[in-house]
Amino acid sequence: MANTIRRLKMRIHSIDVNAPEAEAKRALIEDIRRYIEVQIIAADRLLVDCAVQKVTDGDVILTFAYSHIVANVLTKAAALGRTFKVMVVDCRPELEGQRMLEKLQASGIACSYIHLNALSFVVRDVTKVFLGAAAIMSNGTVMGRAGNAAVAMTAHAHSKPVLVCCESFKFHERVQLDSITHNELGDPDALVSLPGYPGVSPLAGWQDIPRLGLLNLKYDAMPAEYVTMIVTEYGMIPPTSVPVILREQQQDASASGGGGGM
Repeated sequence: MANTIRRLKMRIHSIDVNAPEAEAKRALIEDIRRYIEVQIIAADRLLVDCAVQKVTDGDVILTFAYSHIVANVLTKAAALGRTFKVMVVDCRPELEGQRMLEKLQASGIACSYIHLNALSFVVRDVTKVFLGAAAIMSNGTVMGRAGNAAVAMTAHAHSKPVLVCCESFKFHERVQLDSITHNELGDPDALVSLPGYPGVSPLAGWQDIPRLGLLNLKYDAMPAEYVTMIVTEYGMIPPTSVPVILREQQQDASASGGGGGM
């Protein structure tokens, strides 16, 4: 979001101050439409076409929570006739993996559903790991749904390739080394309820317990050394190439007064 807002501000700044208001608005709306088409919709299509090449017959692919781009990669691979199995890893409190499971099963893909605490048991049977990302920092750190880093670390420890699917508009020039300095806090009460056990919770009334606080972080930071490859609309790149893409994007933006279709 920050990248898109910054590009929008650059485009507004480049508009001639003497231009009629209606004309300026039309130009800005057209730039926004073109940005969505090029940087998001078309980028997704190119990314999926690139990532699907890594799905082969007999694969056992592990993924975590829900990522629309990973779901699109796997469903397209199934549509192309590839035979493979997917292990969907999930965790509380979001349980987004259930959405992924539903979408994959609707496409006829054989799936297993496990929780994060069973990851070390099943990872030995995995051939590849596909993960989504909310953002990728210039030092290669991947910001993803909380639990992504644990999945990547476990896969790395078992020498399993970790592929992160992420469009380049999610690349950010900030350097981040931990999950605390920049993050998003979820509702702490989401940690209290237990699915399947309504009315049963050892944390009920936690607000009244002195020196007790619940921390529900939405994202975590995955170190670059756990990432085998980042799949983008430009192709497959190592985490060390993220600054190169950022530099090219900044040059394009400067040359076009907003750049990247905006």
